[in-house]
Amino acid sequence: MKETTKKQKMIIAIIILIIIAGIIITATMGLNFDLRFQESKKVELYLGKDFEIKDIKQITNEVMPNQYVIVQKVEVYEDSVSIIAKDINDEQKQNLVNKVNEKYGTEISNDTTEIVTIPHTRGRDLVKPYILPFAISMIIILVYMAVRYRKLGVIKTVLQTIFVCILTQVVLLSIIAITRIPVGRLTMPISVAVYLLTLVGVTSNFVDLENKLKIENESEKEESK
Repeated sequence: MKETTKKQKMIIAIIILIIIAGIIITATMGLNFDLRFQESKKVELYLGKDFEIKDIKQITNEVMPNQYVIVQKVEVYEDSVSIIAKDINDEQKQNLVNKVNEKYGTEISNDTTEIVTIPHTRGRDLVKPYILPFAISMIIILVYMAVRYRKLGVIKTVLQTIFVCILTQVVLLSIIAITRIPVGRLTMPISVAVYLLTLVGVTSNFVDLENKLKIENESEKEESK
């Protein structure tokens, strides 16, 4: 029993340390957003013909070495290319235009090619689409938990479910902040997956408690006889 208690205390201590470290890093450094959600620079080049992404990436590697770059086809006919990087200066833009013209025999003008600034995407904008579905599902789940496990105590069951769900999300966010995992398109799906796994764990715990309570009640009935 003491060994279990020590393990629980150790786990609680680790969780607290993770949360504190996550708060400090988030407050001082912020989260590490994926390039698609950072403030970045974009150049779009209209080639007017079919091209290979790998060829454009090779050109961007030559012009902007050691820099993460997103290259993707745009427009309906995919005859234009979008190049996104943390920073693109005028010299790099000109080199991109020159090398693409040389590679594909195009006549893209450096003067009409603009460097567009993409503003930083706020974290709330990533979360916003999930708020309403999450709130509705949470209400339904809490009502179910309160009814299904009412023998364990309605208030206790509801509060424990809310607390554990919030705690796991805070721990997940702290781990993302500490490890500097880029916040992007997969962040919310991962958060939802953790949320579902948490509910499975909470439900499993309630089932165990309910079974123990049933055994205790049966034992008391046997003793009373």
